[in-house]
Amino acid sequence: MEQNTALPKEQLMSVLRTAPDRLEYLTPNDWILIIDKCRRVTLNKDEVLIKQGKREQTVYVLLEGRVSITVSGTQIAAIGPGEICGEMAYLENGLASATVTVEKEGQAYAIDWAVLTDLFELFPHLAYRFYRSLAVKLSRRLREQLLGR
Repeated sequence: MEQNTALPKEQLMSVLRTAPDRLEYLTPNDWILIIDKCRRVTLNKDEVLIKQGKREQTVYVLLEGRVSITVSGTQIAAIGPGEICGEMAYLENGLASATVTVEKEGQAYAIDWAVLTDLFELFPHLAYRFYRSLAVKLSRRLREQLLGR
């Protein structure tokens, strides 16, 4: 699953800036700090990245491909390049609330919770923008559910 090839910096930043459900308050420099601590992984079709009810302790940033998010076997979302998964368990320091399965092969960056937490302790401004971005993302998701979209 691990791989060392890298997207050109400009292409990577374009993916991270244009994703529909991106972490919008992170700057290019923030992303560089995060990506520097990540493992590059290959996503294989039907591979389970995160299993509901398990403590996976990894957050993924998709670069290419698509993953399906299911709760108790029911698909609730699908995400693609520039979007993240595993963030809710990280926020709650708990078990995964959903299963994430690869639909379309691709690439992702994976970062362990402990590494991400260490990075935030070193760079509080990065933590602020990360958490603000997540708060906005989760607020939008809740609003869409409430409005029935």
